[in-house]
Amino acid sequence: MSRTRPSARPGAARQRGAALLIALLTVTLIATFAATALWQQWRMTEVEAAERARVQSAWVLIGALDWSRLILREDARAGGTAPADHLAEPWAVPLEEAKLTTFLAADKNIASDALEGLPDAFLSGQILDAQAKLNVRNLVKAGQPVPGAVAAFQKLFELLGLPTGQVTVLTDALRRASPQAAAPTGAEGASSSSSVTGLAPTAGTDGAPLMPQRVAELVWLGLPSSTVAAIEPYVTVLPAETPLNINTASAEALYASVPKLDMACARRLVEQRQRKFFAQVQDAAEAIQQCGIQFVPGEQSVSTSYFDVRGRLRLEHTWVEERSLLFRNGMALTVVWRQRGAGATQMDAKVPGS
Repeated sequence: MSRTRPSARPGAARQRGAALLIALLTVTLIATFAATALWQQWRMTEVEAAERARVQSAWVLIGALDWSRLILREDARAGGTAPADHLAEPWAVPLEEAKLTTFLAADKNIASDALEGLPDAFLSGQILDAQAKLNVRNLVKAGQPVPGAVAAFQKLFELLGLPTGQVTVLTDALRRASPQAAAPTGAEGASSSSSVTGLAPTAGTDGAPLMPQRVAELVWLGLPSSTVAAIEPYVTVLPAETPLNINTASAEALYASVPKLDMACARRLVEQRQRKFFAQVQDAAEAIQQCGIQFVPGEQSVSTSYFDVRGRLRLEHTWVEERSLLFRNGMALTVVWRQRGAGATQMDAKVPGS
């Protein structure tokens, strides 16, 4: 009589299955933790590299700004007591995009071996005369519109085919945003805006707009963005009232700033200053006497106090830009404001078959 083999216990198979499942879960958790740790390490490395590149770019642009200040200071020293700023001076020559390592290679303290392996960085920049454009702050003085400046902006708007009614909107908003209009009247207190620090007044309870510092911010004063884009080449926003520099202004800006001046005479004035700059306003006045036009006293000049400094550092497909407004008073130069931005260049799409 044959004997049957006893079967294995049912609980043993379940135990082996549970052990296998636990082993798989353990392996999965370890792999997940390892991947997470690796990703965090990679992310920290990328953040550190980006922060290092940002700091290095900032220091390079600060150095470029200091170099611009040195150029403007030397220009003031060479100009004497009554300097004339014009486009033939060294500060007006732009720095075309140049490889940064070429500047380092010119330093005798840096060996050529130390430059190997460095990424290709390119620096470019320029100094612009901020008083080569019509100043928006000239529209209002002591909280009241200035007729001559309003007429100049209306003339510019007509030239550009823009509604002249927008000049009234701009002037009214600028008047409400001015410190005189923002200061509370009456005997219950003084103005809360700080004139010592030069801070723009904040919007008051009456809905007064903020005082803009750049042309793009003129939309705060009610101008459409299309209008702001159209007038940007000919208009600026400076902290104080400024005359227009005849030696650097465009023909459009000259045409708008001088009453009854036509575009032909404005272009003739630009052509004459290209041959020889105007050392004083009287020289430019004599140049347009044949047009029967005279300059308005105090609204034109041949020197500049505000300069727009722009720098750009490009590293492969990324770039960092900085824009600064400098105020020059004799040999002293002060940074009024600085603005920095960054981005990436568009890579050209690869053409099939190339």
